Amino acid sequence: MAVLSVLTVVGLGYVLLFTPTLGVRSVEVVGVSGAVAADIRSAADVPRERPMLRVDTDAVAGRVAALPEVAEVAVTRSWPSTLTVTVRERVAVAYHVDGTTVSLVDTAATPFKRVDEAPAGLPRFENADPSPEDPASRAAATVLASLPPELSGRVTAVRAATPGDVRLDLGDGSTVRWGDAEQNRIKARVLSVLLTRDGSVYDVASPELPTVS
Repeated sequence: MAVLSVLTVVGLGYVLLFTPTLGVRSVEVVGVSGAVAADIRSAADVPRERPMLRVDTDAVAGRVAALPEVAEVAVTRSWPSTLTVTVRERVAVAYHVDGTTVSLVDTAATPFKRVDEAPAGLPRFENADPSPEDPASRAAATVLASLPPELSGRVTAVRAATPGDVRLDLGDGSTVRWGDAEQNRIKARVLSVLLTRDGSVYDVASPELPTVS
């Protein structure tokens, strides 16, 4: 009986580790679709029918995380034969120009992807060196990410000298003094009302006491 038990365990281990019986049949991508999902499957680079237990999920996650569009990734085994790659895609809120290089900037103020030209519909990020480590840049990106569509579509540029001095340029040539990245929903509602009045500078840094000049 002891020998039989050992042989059973060895046989089961052999099946799990060295045969395609429980091998990878598909790679499921969760969180994105289309061309990005196809890029993720390619980056995952998992041979079909490789035994599930021999797949290094950390290595797969590392390869996928290297894609510029990916902000976060987790790789799990979905038995009996599916590898699930769950990702959170970066969302571009602006673009940044450095010399001749144009890069998309995400909600964390990370320049993550170079593009050939400034994309239509996105504002220019005017801080010299946007970065998640720069509090002013993070504040500016946070404000952009919080804007409702009817306001974000009017913004042509953003800049922040300090985390408490975010400013937005609008397409009509006016400027919005937004202040810090707090009370963003309230500030957006107040600004929507202020924009019905003529002015060149709209100040909602203190939304309880907004001004137009």
